[in-house]
Amino acid sequence: MAPVDIVSWAESLDQLLQCKSLLVFEEYLRSEYSEENLLFYLDCEAFRSLPPESDRTAAARRIYREFVAIGAPRQININCVTRAEIRASLSDPGPDCFSSAQRRVHSLMAQDSYPRFLKSPVYQALRLTATST
Repeated sequence: MAPVDIVSWAESLDQLLQCKSLLVFEEYLRSEYSEENLLFYLDCEAFRSLPPESDRTAAARRIYREFVAIGAPRQININCVTRAEIRASLSDPGPDCFSSAQRRVHSLMAQDSYPRFLKSPVYQALRLTATST
């Protein structure tokens, strides 16, 4: 992890999400009991990038079962309308079938988890180390 990467994380949540080394943020979210948001976001990015010939239906159903369904092991916080729209799209899911939920999760992370992460002792220590080298 380059010192420049660590410092740039403070610029925006999107800057952090583009970093290949998200482990620190994921561990922080796990300690806050909200890693499902990051994992869902990343799965949606991967889903959107699937080639057209891939089995989108199976991938969409896995994401739905893991994050979207009521009682899912890593259930994300979305409204019932969005949940129903996703469920209805599972028979023929397009690359953007999770976009509405993904935007909601991104917004939640940007307004809640991300600012707390930047204030956390873990990030502050990493930033101090990065700026002193």
